[in-house]
Amino acid sequence: MHPTPSVIIFTALSGLGFGLLVFLGLQMPDVTGGVAFIFFAIGFGLAVGGLISSTFHLGRPERSLKAFKQWRSSWLSREAIAAIFTLCVMAIYAIGRIFFDYDIRILGVLGAIMSLVTVFTTSMIYAQLKSIPRWNTKLTPVYFLSLSVGGGALLAGQIKVCLFLLIIAGLFQLIVWIKGDRALALSGTTIGSGTGLGTLGDVRAFEPPHTGTNYLLKEFVYIVGRNHSAKLRIITLILMIGTPVLLLSLPFSHLLAALAVISHIVGLFISRWLFFAEAEHVVGFYYGKR
Repeated sequence: MHPTPSVIIFTALSGLGFGLLVFLGLQMPDVTGGVAFIFFAIGFGLAVGGLISSTFHLGRPERSLKAFKQWRSSWLSREAIAAIFTLCVMAIYAIGRIFFDYDIRILGVLGAIMSLVTVFTTSMIYAQLKSIPRWNTKLTPVYFLSLSVGGGALLAGQIKVCLFLLIIAGLFQLIVWIKGDRALALSGTTIGSGTGLGTLGDVRAFEPPHTGTNYLLKEFVYIVGRNHSAKLRIITLILMIGTPVLLLSLPFSHLLAALAVISHIVGLFISRWLFFAEAEHVVGFYYGKR
């Protein structure tokens, strides 16, 4: 799949934002007044900024409101509804914490749960796609959720929880890569199965469908070199997991915490780039790219 910047920004930032809102809804940290304002501003800024960036990938952004109507069958629609509901609940909760030093406990817990639900619906947009075996697995929601809560704990300053969650997220990232590398082969999808001629023998393309490029090739066929991919995976684990865990294991300082956050976010963007770039859409078989 073509790693479109707007979608990478959307999934990375919204996941971090809703991850932070999870912990704020659970009073981790237990803040009010100006400090609460800063934390909630970061959470809302990341979540809303990520959601807005997703509209830039739409062919007709002005029609984005129609996404709310297809909730019975569309995970994109469910995500939109869940996100709006979550942000509204957390906004009411945040107002109480910031301006009135008042804790509406049920709203905080509900907002935390719905933040997780929102991240889950985002992950299901990709996990439902049978045409991309690497994504079509239960590990995709786990990957999104583990990084969301791990990054959220980091932004919330929950050091002990963060160390545990980041290590877990790193393990799931490794599993996602290992399982994903075999997913296309294990799916059984080939040119033969796609044409229905597989029972007659080894099916191969006689010649390319056309001489030029097209939309399908630009959007759904993106080849990442194996060596290049391996190097990026190592960099991802070092920046997204290893460096933050190391820095947070040292005596606390705001500088080290800031460096841990920056390192994690950079690593997260690389991870999300790989998530899209390594995804093999089965349409690639038609063009001889698999």
